[in-house]
Amino acid sequence: MIELLSPAGDRERLEFAFLYGADAVYLGGKSFGLRANATNFTNEELKESVDYAHSLGKKVYVTVNIVFHNEDLDGLEEYLSFLSEIKVDAVIVSDPIVIETIKNCDIDLEIHLSTQASTLNSRAAKFYKEQGVARVVLAREASIADITRIKRETGLDLECFIQGAMCTSMSGRCVMSNYMTNRDSNRGGCAQVCRWSFKDDKDREFEMMPKDLNMATSIQSMMEIGVNSFKIEGRMRSIYYIATVLHTYRKIIDKIRTNTLSDEYIKYAENIINRVANRDSVSQFYNGLPTEKEQYWVGRKEESNQDFLGLIKECDGHAALIEVRNYFKLGQTVQIFGPTMETIEFVIEKMTDEEGNDVEICNHPKDIVKIEVPSKCDVGSMMRTKMFDIFKE
Repeated sequence: MIELLSPAGDRERLEFAFLYGADAVYLGGKSFGLRANATNFTNEELKESVDYAHSLGKKVYVTVNIVFHNEDLDGLEEYLSFLSEIKVDAVIVSDPIVIETIKNCDIDLEIHLSTQASTLNSRAAKFYKEQGVARVVLAREASIADITRIKRETGLDLECFIQGAMCTSMSGRCVMSNYMTNRDSNRGGCAQVCRWSFKDDKDREFEMMPKDLNMATSIQSMMEIGVNSFKIEGRMRSIYYIATVLHTYRKIIDKIRTNTLSDEYIKYAENIINRVANRDSVSQFYNGLPTEKEQYWVGRKEESNQDFLGLIKECDGHAALIEVRNYFKLGQTVQIFGPTMETIEFVIEKMTDEEGNDVEICNHPKDIVKIEVPSKCDVGSMMRTKMFDIFKE
């Protein structure tokens, strides 16, 4: 079983994740999860989302992965029972008390061990398997040798991160946020102190954060050594980021399955992925220990681009209704990509507003305009500025 797993910070992101090729999503309720600053889901929204996912033949995993203090335990059993009742496909946990509660209270839930447990060896994985864990989300510091041995010696389902932010500390076991801001990263309140700029004793600025993770070139070897689930980080990322990253990794996985993946496509995919993120991305620990080249020390730049121009709301033949997201104008070369369509590129030659009046520029987000397109587009497809030439199969 090979699974492409997406974050879902809210219902809109969940729907776009499934639209763009995710087999499953992971998300959090209002309590017990590590992304307290995400919108997250009420109990009612959780049930609706699980029902929606199951209607598509997809899965939902719910994070219950904080490190529990005594005061955090109130309501845990009731919440886990609720998740069982609405038939979530698994819970992602890090604290042994959650595993114990599920077992002792005979709650029908599949257990996935969170990356917060920092599993990097087969003996630890075996221990958790004996406790009833069905899948281990390996630490982001796992190497190809670590993953190979864990798979060989345990036979467990293995889930690995392939894209997104890294932690300066060991897979999230960080106390900097708590120390600097009194916000506990291990209970969902990370202030991302590792991304701050600091000064040394000579008043020189420095940083200490790793670059993002990008495993596009290693998906095939990960599949070969037995990784089951390929996980993307980012419950607070935009729908454009989620769509672009999922669309790209979905194609990589499908091309591997059909033996049609080429070096040229991998280079194209890496360019697309690197462009959509606002930080550099590298493979980090997979092929060996990272060096200074995989870290930010000085001169870091995080500049959000305005590549996401519009969201296709309707398309009738050669006329597309587009919800504006960033500035674009007549005469501009753009691309549209979508979940089932081939990416198209064209010059905008005619635009009108909802009343049929000619439009030359679009610079008001959420405005609706009609644009002539060369071919029919998927509803939910996205228009972006031309970044690179379209890859020709």
